[in-house]
Amino acid sequence: MTRSPQNFADSPGLAEMAADAELDALSEILETVRLRGRAVTRHDAEPGAPVRVPGGRRVLHIVEHGSVALRVEGESTDVAVHSGDMVVLARGDAHTLEAVDGPARWVTGSFLVDEPQAAPLLSVLAPAITITGTGPGREWLPLSLELLLVEVTDPRPGAAAMISRILDLLFIHALRAWSTDSAAPGWLTAALDPALAPVLTAIHRSPAAPWSVSDLAALASMSRTTFTDRFTRRLGQPPAAYLADRRLARAATLLRTTPIPVASVAHQVGYDSEAAFSRAFRRRYDVPPLRYRKGDGG
Repeated sequence: MTRSPQNFADSPGLAEMAADAELDALSEILETVRLRGRAVTRHDAEPGAPVRVPGGRRVLHIVEHGSVALRVEGESTDVAVHSGDMVVLARGDAHTLEAVDGPARWVTGSFLVDEPQAAPLLSVLAPAITITGTGPGREWLPLSLELLLVEVTDPRPGAAAMISRILDLLFIHALRAWSTDSAAPGWLTAALDPALAPVLTAIHRSPAAPWSVSDLAALASMSRTTFTDRFTRRLGQPPAAYLADRRLARAATLLRTTPIPVASVAHQVGYDSEAAFSRAFRRRYDVPPLRYRKGDGG
């Protein structure tokens, strides 16, 4: 998420990249959800002493040594994570980690996101994305762990920024690696589809634009029928529904982070009337816009 090694520690991230070049679909979506690494903690544990992570925290864990059994709340089987492996829990599911067959140590990295934008996007990912630390193309994982440990054990000026950037990079690497093994419908599958990637980029960059299905099909260089079928299979929902979700997620962010009137929010996310926007918003978030702004719902 940098432009050059020289400014790795103090680059503001993906937002600055837009000034240099157009973002690809995956980068555009990560910019939309405002993903950013927050902090790292280190854990030592013995068998029989599980560590619980409550729901709502989007985290990753990298095992330094030993083996860990990870139990995601609501899932029927444990996930085995061994020395050098990483597991990413991007959805924020509650889970526990427990050392098995001896003591274990791991580091936990946490992330901040724009929740209204991120929740529907990250919810389509697997509850736990496990990345093994060995094998070709995985050299980035032990290197990243080493860099994190340097910043945790010997913090120097800029350590927080370094940790944040490393966590961002780990998250992106995890998505890339997981996508090669997963064909499940969702935005990641579509973002890696060469024909659909320009469509997702356009929607996330300009959700308020008066997109028609024909407009979006033209961006994919497909007929309307072929595009609609492919988009629906890749994302699990039709183009119009995905666009509506993105507009309402953007509206939710504006309501919570700005004081602008509801009518202006409606206009900024592509609605011609405040009444139509309010009806759609209430269907999506179960409360009208003004109540949502006050902290109800969401």
